[in-house]
Amino acid sequence: MASTKIVIAGGFGAGKTTLVSSVSEIPPVTTEAVMTEASIAHDDVSATPDKVTTTVAMDFGRLTLDDELIMYMFGTPGQTRFWFMWDDLVRGAIGAVVVVDARRLADCFDAIDYFEKKQDVPYIIALNKFDGQLDYTVEQIREAVEVGPEVPIVEFDARDRLASGNVLKRLLRYTLSRSEREPVG
Repeated sequence: MASTKIVIAGGFGAGKTTLVSSVSEIPPVTTEAVMTEASIAHDDVSATPDKVTTTVAMDFGRLTLDDELIMYMFGTPGQTRFWFMWDDLVRGAIGAVVVVDARRLADCFDAIDYFEKKQDVPYIIALNKFDGQLDYTVEQIREAVEVGPEVPIVEFDARDRLASGNVLKRLLRYTLSRSEREPVG
């Protein structure tokens, strides 16, 4: 049996922990900590007023895709003060999902920039539908985040296991198609 590692990245409160939790076949390992008064100066919770915890290190989940492949998911912390861990979390990953809250597009720019610079890790963008809707089209979001047509953008609801699973399948298909196009040697 083979295994693979993927990374779930994105801004604060975009739905990374929720995505990992919704698809993991094991109880996910999370490093959720209660947000304190000290974090108020750093974390904008205006769009997520019910958010009371935040990831301070990583999330971890596992998903068996078939008899041949197990996927290990590593979720990154969203706040910039914890980004020193990203290089370690991304090392060895075959791809990444950048989870985006379309209500707060500016929060995803740094994650997208990270993967644009780290070109050996292909990524897709997953637009998390908060309240079951998006206020913008995929093309409007593509233009706003300034990614080319080669980067897949998919809509999903991080709370929905099937929708989150489809995001992971899309990442795997994209990663495989890129590796088939790259020259050998």
